[in-house]
Amino acid sequence: MDATGADPALDRLYADFEATGLMPLWTQRGDLMPRRPSPRAVPHVWRRADVYPLAERSGELVPVGRGGERRAIALANPGLPGVPYATPTLWAAIQYLGPDEVAPAHRHSQSAFRFIIEGRGVWTNVDGDPVEMRPGDVLLTPSWAWHEHHNTADAPMTWLDGLDIPLVAQLDAGFFEFGPDEVADRSTPHRSRAERLWAHPGLRPVSASNAPDAPDAVNSPLAAYRWEHTDAALAAQLELAAEGHPGVVGPGHAAVRFSNPTTGRDALPTLRLEMHRFAAGTRAEFGRTVGSSVWQVFSGAGTVRLDGTEFEVVEGDMVAVPSWCPFGVVTGAGMDLFAFSDAPAFEALHLARRAAHDGN
Repeated sequence: MDATGADPALDRLYADFEATGLMPLWTQRGDLMPRRPSPRAVPHVWRRADVYPLAERSGELVPVGRGGERRAIALANPGLPGVPYATPTLWAAIQYLGPDEVAPAHRHSQSAFRFIIEGRGVWTNVDGDPVEMRPGDVLLTPSWAWHEHHNTADAPMTWLDGLDIPLVAQLDAGFFEFGPDEVADRSTPHRSRAERLWAHPGLRPVSASNAPDAPDAVNSPLAAYRWEHTDAALAAQLELAAEGHPGVVGPGHAAVRFSNPTTGRDALPTLRLEMHRFAAGTRAEFGRTVGSSVWQVFSGAGTVRLDGTEFEVVEGDMVAVPSWCPFGVVTGAGMDLFAFSDAPAFEALHLARRAAHDGN
């Protein structure tokens, strides 16, 4: 319909709509219901060579303590100006903790994880359970869990933080609370209590709170997913793929998903966490997916293809893949990629959809 005619009565109608806080559907249907997703976020690559020197400088100039709480540097998508979001639903940041520093306790509605990039000597204390952080490990901080970090080493440590901050903000569901200023537990066990209870493949502990008829946990009770287990699983998959086993992703491509041992579903209800390994010379096309993801090169180097444009990536580089953006990977000598996405939220809402690379 023509909303800009020369009819004075029609002009008055639109003026009265605006004055009353109304907007007619016929003037905006294309924006409200596009034929396909048209995200404002853009495909983007953040380079380790650019990010890490800035993290080191911030470590020299910006203290950690109450107020700022964390020395975390968020990935800000160029398509989302003014907000520190990697995508409209995902927040990603490099967190940097210097020698002997403590990030004080707090908790929040947002679900979080930490993927450890490099360094040793930091423990995160989650609801009173100290968890060692080592390269390649994935650590969880479920919604509303108390958490604090303390560095016992004489060197800094960095990791990737991932949270559902934008999603929770859009839903107006965010809460935050400060914890004690002093670290509740400065002990440094090699294995957390949660790992001692839950990190036994295929074995679910039976107790008063985890009996067969007890309700399953929404968040995984396992505090950490260790790199040695992830590495072994990926290596075994590639071996089986070479043997022609039908139960793996495909030739040259292995992948694992970090899951909740009480349900088999995702470790966190709003975030999907995966590790992918690509053998030398592998090509993988992921097509288009409703929902967005962030990928980080843990080791190796290769090429990622984002909506037809190729980017060379190396260890530590981070990649944002917006909703419905065609995504592919090509490796040279081989590459390990950590990925997190908002897939569980879209699946729970029955909005998930996939298409081949050339799908509309």
